[in-house]
Amino acid sequence: MASEEEQLALKEKRLQNSMRDIRIDKLVINCEVGESGDRLTRAAKVLEQLTGQAPVLSRARLTIRSFNIRRNEKIAAYVTVRGEKAEELLERGLKVKEFELKRQNFSREGNFGFGINEHIDLGIKYDPNTGIYGMDFYVVLTRRGFRVAKRRRKTGKVGKSHRLTKKEAIDWFTKKYDGIVVDKKKGKGTEE
Repeated sequence: MASEEEQLALKEKRLQNSMRDIRIDKLVINCEVGESGDRLTRAAKVLEQLTGQAPVLSRARLTIRSFNIRRNEKIAAYVTVRGEKAEELLERGLKVKEFELKRQNFSREGNFGFGINEHIDLGIKYDPNTGIYGMDFYVVLTRRGFRVAKRRRKTGKVGKSHRLTKKEAIDWFTKKYDGIVVDKKKGKGTEE
C-alpha cells in the first residue's frame, strides 16, 4: 500500500495533467420574447449585433392559451458562440452580474447559466426603435477528450474521474474570473 505522501503526490500530478484543464466548449445566448412578429425580429437583430452571427429562431413546443402562444410558433432567438468570441462575450456578461453567481446557477454536470435584464448593459447603444431585451447566457464547460463521447464513429464513454462536477466548475469560475459564488441558504458569499 502507498503511504499518504505518495497518494498526495499522485493526486497533485494528476491535477497538473493538461488533459484535465477546463475550457469553454460553447456559449449559448438565448433571447426569449414570447411572441412572433416584429419584437422577435428586433431581438434577433440585437443578438446579431452582439455576436456578429445570424441567430436561429426557436419554436414553442406546445400551445399555452393563457400566454397566447401556439404550438410551432417562433417565440425566441438564440446564438451559439465558440472560441475567443465566447470568452469575450462571457466576460462582458459576467461584468454585468459583477462576477457574482448563485450556487444554483451551476448544474451537476459542471455547466452554468445566468440571465441579464437589459442588453444595453453589455455595451450596445440603446435604440428607441429596437427597445430593451433581456437574455440568458448558458456556458458549457469541457475537458480535452470529451469528443470521444460525441464523435460519430467508435464512440466511447468519458470516465467518471474525467467528467466535470459542480464543485470543479465553481472552482474554475472563482479562479479564472475571481468570481464570487453566493450560497442562497446562508445568504453570504463564499469564495471557494
